[in-house]
Amino acid sequence: MNLKQASEKKRYAALQALWSIDGDLVSVGNLLPRTVAHAHSRVALLFGSQEITYQAWWNYVCLVADVLRSQGVKKGDRVMLYLANSPEFYGVYFAVWHLGAIVIPLNVYLHEKEMEGIIEDANPRVIVTTVEMAKKLPAVESGKVCALKPSWWTESEMTEHSQTVAQTSPDDTALILYTSGTTGVPKGVMLSSRNIVTNALQVLTRFGSIASPQSSDRFFSVLPLFHVFAQNACMWLPVIMGASIIIVPRIDRKAIRDGLEKEPTMFFGFPALYGLLVLMKTAPLENIKLFVSGADALPDKIRAAFALVYGRKICSGYGLTEASPVLAVDGVHEDAPTNLVGAPLPGVSCQIRDENGDPLAVGEIGTIWAQGDNVMKGYYKARKQTNAVLVDGWLNTGDMGYIDADGDITICGRSKDLIINKGFNIYPQEVENTLLKHKAVIKAAVVGRNEGNVGQIPVAFVALRKGTVVTESELAQFCKQNLAPYKVPRSITCLDDLPMTATGKIDKKKLLAS
Repeated sequence: MNLKQASEKKRYAALQALWSIDGDLVSVGNLLPRTVAHAHSRVALLFGSQEITYQAWWNYVCLVADVLRSQGVKKGDRVMLYLANSPEFYGVYFAVWHLGAIVIPLNVYLHEKEMEGIIEDANPRVIVTTVEMAKKLPAVESGKVCALKPSWWTESEMTEHSQTVAQTSPDDTALILYTSGTTGVPKGVMLSSRNIVTNALQVLTRFGSIASPQSSDRFFSVLPLFHVFAQNACMWLPVIMGASIIIVPRIDRKAIRDGLEKEPTMFFGFPALYGLLVLMKTAPLENIKLFVSGADALPDKIRAAFALVYGRKICSGYGLTEASPVLAVDGVHEDAPTNLVGAPLPGVSCQIRDENGDPLAVGEIGTIWAQGDNVMKGYYKARKQTNAVLVDGWLNTGDMGYIDADGDITICGRSKDLIINKGFNIYPQEVENTLLKHKAVIKAAVVGRNEGNVGQIPVAFVALRKGTVVTESELAQFCKQNLAPYKVPRSITCLDDLPMTATGKIDKKKLLAS
């Protein structure tokens, strides 16, 4: 263990002690009231012209908790949130924890048919939404929908409501997050209080090595709040710090620019969002001291363009919903490729294993396995799928990568995305990064397509910079100049744009079906 790792370990232990009661981590229901006790007058949420203090936020939480209690919600019940980025999302989310119930945020971009399957699987006691958004929900049982009222913010300031937080164990399920389903049917990832608080403290410790977070910081909350990356970075973390949160209702240029005028200091995004900032060219980012990219692989081209336009570095992060979600964040290697994501967070152990589950040597590529108190409890009502990825406390991430002699992780892509052609392994991310080096290409996706007796062949889809023209043969020749022959895509299709998921990932499932 080097001096930096020892220092991180010490800071992490101190944070754990600070957020523990009787020797164990606090439950999530206690996060907000503990911060309110010493930061009640501090501005917590900024949204448009609204500035909501921690005390006002807590008052709203208590009112909503009473409303949900009157609708039969009790400790251990499941409550679904169908809400856009807003102060209401923050209020209801913590109101559910106030009751000791389980939060289930629903992806607001899903089709009605997709929502039906998740609602049926989760079977929530109540679905909390707005009157307008309720119209988009599929048919549900009468009385199951709780529509928020705008007046509750004012009413919460004028009336008394129960402030008693339900007592729960740190190992009780607090959150169920349904995966995006890009590789199959969505599964409900169950996270406990221990998972959530642990990962928030692990991330805060790592950020302490990079940007010295303070309670005076302002977090930029533009990522969709139904996604675990946004919840960790823009909900749990700032609440623990007692920091302010700038809520941006949607990802578009005007909303982003309006939010940036409120002078954030911490910025979290996925690659496509940083690409948008590059296109904006003059976004006011001068007050931001930390940029972190997650949710998908950050292309070298986007980080380089961002550095060129704004003179700032983006830190690469790595994780998955099943790990609450962060496993590593790199804030050291400025010149390394973006798929180098740094050392595991304090309290996280990682191994590289072969297809038989045996550990591999330093520098060898295999599947990344992770262990720590941030690793999920399992999949909701899916023991078979849980047992397939959780073995003796270790999580099979499904990602390919290697660990170097310094202990840093480099990601090579999803194991399900691995293309095997005539015995050769082809990692799509490597080919995609090569295509993105071409000046005309702004997005790239490489997938494996079954081709008769040959097995899989790599095929590519690209989106071109507006106003540029390039042929498939030119792109193929470019690949041949930078890649081994077996890695060169057999076909390259140019599209106006590539389909994206709500969390900013290229939807390879749709591309394969095209």
